[in-house]
Amino acid sequence: MNRVLVIGLDSAPPSTIFDKYLDEMPNLAEIVEQSIRGPLRSCHPPITVPAWAVMATGLTPGELGMYGFRHRQKGSYQENYLVTSRNFNAKAVWDFIAVGGRKSLIVGFPPSYPPLTVEGWLISDFHTPSDAKNYTYPPWLRIEVERIAGRYIHDVEFRVEDRKPLMRELKEMTQQHLKVVEKLALTKKWDLLWYVEIGLDRLHHAFWKFFDENHPKHVEEDEFSDFVREYYKMLDEGIGRLRAAAPDAHTLIVSDHGAKAMEGVFVINEWLADNGYLAFEEKPESQTPFNKAKVRWDKTRAWGWGGYYARLFVNVRGREPQGIVDPEDVDSLLMEISDDLRKVKTPAGKSMGVEIYKPSDLYPEVRGDPPDAILYFGNLSWRSAETVGHGNWFLEENDTGPDDAVHDWDGIYLLYDPDGRIEPREERRDIYDVAPTILRIFGSEVEGMKGRPLIGGE
Repeated sequence: MNRVLVIGLDSAPPSTIFDKYLDEMPNLAEIVEQSIRGPLRSCHPPITVPAWAVMATGLTPGELGMYGFRHRQKGSYQENYLVTSRNFNAKAVWDFIAVGGRKSLIVGFPPSYPPLTVEGWLISDFHTPSDAKNYTYPPWLRIEVERIAGRYIHDVEFRVEDRKPLMRELKEMTQQHLKVVEKLALTKKWDLLWYVEIGLDRLHHAFWKFFDENHPKHVEEDEFSDFVREYYKMLDEGIGRLRAAAPDAHTLIVSDHGAKAMEGVFVINEWLADNGYLAFEEKPESQTPFNKAKVRWDKTRAWGWGGYYARLFVNVRGREPQGIVDPEDVDSLLMEISDDLRKVKTPAGKSMGVEIYKPSDLYPEVRGDPPDAILYFGNLSWRSAETVGHGNWFLEENDTGPDDAVHDWDGIYLLYDPDGRIEPREERRDIYDVAPTILRIFGSEVEGMKGRPLIGGE
């Protein structure tokens, strides 16, 4: 029976995996030479949640009802909730293969906390609280994990000014993850092993400006740039050990989205306020979280959220407590905002390159609690800030802590067949192609998935 080893490298872009650090990664380089590989286009929006869930289900974020890490609570201006495994209700590839009696080992897949129930074994993702006692399925797996590696580290704080302790923490966390996955890979009788390493994403956000000479805020710091190189080498050694633990398995290395240098930050709510869409009782004069600002909701037509993309909400009459925009006027208001945003110039006098989409434009079905619009600035190069009180539409630094990188559309994929039945080639593919590819390897097909398999029925 075929087995599949999926190694998920969160935020890995073609620029580092296929170019900058490939010479430092002999195990990966060997796979590159023998695999189908190339850029993997992410989903709308290209965010960890929902992208991994998209990859595992073949469904769009709209069908999943996932639009980011947090969603707005219906009927509220300020309340929101974190997207967790409780919001992950669609069938994933491990559910489909379980029907045939196959078992899966899932480690770090987002969102999987509280622990998803699977036919097999699971360690939950980076959103797991650091003091959580229940982070595995079955629950007793935690005892085994901690016998292998001690207290399990799900994530690190990466938006910090002092990056030196972060180097140690990232290394310790990733080495622990690799040790646990390798041990479980050797001792469990699995058919699908899907492991996601969040450490690479944290590395990129914290250290990108130190190794990217083209970063607008590039800093020459050998200690940090050397650490990035060593981290990639450490990942590669781990990839080699995982492949050795499952030499008979198809190996699929994937990332949910890419990464690139952050140009700066666009302060969406400052702009909305200055252009008459958002009103304050008293406008803050220093940086203030938006949920702490005194908003005149009876005079506000729209407001926004920050992040690697912006979410826009319309104050709709009959939907919001103090809604003032008639439902039939929502589309025209979004068009007005879009037209006004497209006139905005960056501090360098260039067009910001605004893209604005309604969820219904992007997805065949829109479930859950979507924003009224999804906005991208500068082809994702500009992050969105939700805070107010800056007195400026643009910031050089992230408003919620140091951050050197933003997300990019293209992640990566490599598919290796241990029996040599795949013709090595480079090919651009789509995140929706991953789930049907895994099922094809297992000899299964599922109707309704958007993508197409990377391989034939061999």
